[in-house]
Amino acid sequence: MEDLQDLRRQIDEIDRKIVSFLNQRYEVVKKVGEWKIAHNQPIYVPERERMLLEKLEKLNPGPMRSETLRAIYREIMSGSMKIELPLRIAFLGPEATYTHLAAKNIFGQSVEYDPRASIKDVFHDVETGRCSYGVVPVENSTEGVVNHTLDILIDSPVHICSEVNMDIRHCLLSNVEKEQIRVIYSHAQSLEQCRSWLDLHMPQAERVPVVSNARACQLARQEPASGAVAGVLASEVYGLNILERDIQDNPDNVTRFLVMGKQEPEPTGNDKTSIVFSIKDKVGGLQECLRCFAEAGVSMSMIESRPLKKRNWEYIFFVDLAGHKNDIPVKAALEKLEEMCLFFKVLGSYPRAGQE
Repeated sequence: MEDLQDLRRQIDEIDRKIVSFLNQRYEVVKKVGEWKIAHNQPIYVPERERMLLEKLEKLNPGPMRSETLRAIYREIMSGSMKIELPLRIAFLGPEATYTHLAAKNIFGQSVEYDPRASIKDVFHDVETGRCSYGVVPVENSTEGVVNHTLDILIDSPVHICSEVNMDIRHCLLSNVEKEQIRVIYSHAQSLEQCRSWLDLHMPQAERVPVVSNARACQLARQEPASGAVAGVLASEVYGLNILERDIQDNPDNVTRFLVMGKQEPEPTGNDKTSIVFSIKDKVGGLQECLRCFAEAGVSMSMIESRPLKKRNWEYIFFVDLAGHKNDIPVKAALEKLEEMCLFFKVLGSYPRAGQE
């Protein structure tokens, strides 16, 4: 067997080369940033990121795992955005929420983050240019759609330019031993999503719903014999120990988050298009509209209805489609649909997300 010191010297030499190559990469990144600024091009290009990560995964022979490679390059690309032009990202706050974690999964550690009190505030910051992009929740696999996000999408001038699907993994956090906890704070939804686990493992603890998991962590840090249900990021931000991980009752609890911006991504070959429309109130009207997609061979992944706020008993429909709005079948279906609608809007075409 090789001597341990010998192996460590090999690692040191490889690390030296990695640092040298990374700095060479960032020298080129500087020039890319200068070109983008001169030509008024966006710094964050989700379609380019998708293709780069897919290409790198194909080049990876192992033993490094694909998720490790993606995590490394997420931070490399985050550093690239910082060098090209510092980005400010608005997200539904406060800090350490799952939306904050989703934003970090998309943009990495190197950009600036701005927590906002409401989804409307996130949209407003992007619309006014105060922030480059905004991250908001839109759908949960157990709780359904986030209606407030859908309502704002109808009138907002910004576009959906990316998405991320994130597993919601709850933890029991506290700075005392599990047996000493007498009160557990969390958002009502988080408590409900962990109800069976808490019934079994924490029957002695009172459950108190609060406005957010972040507030729960603040209370758990301040009050003796208390704990919180929240995510891993919250433990880091609020200085709490993780006593138990993955305490959610449903292992497939996933939330979908949208990145809102002013750009419109180009096709990647694996895209999604989101639209909203309203139709005349007549028998079979919706079926006739949806037939446009079936005839064009375009599949739908979501359809959701919302009441029109201006007129009682009339509805507006949100639909997610497979493909980019510039793909020939999708384009044909959308053109045909628009002719039937009282109101029609493409909310965005963007790379389809994988699971984070």
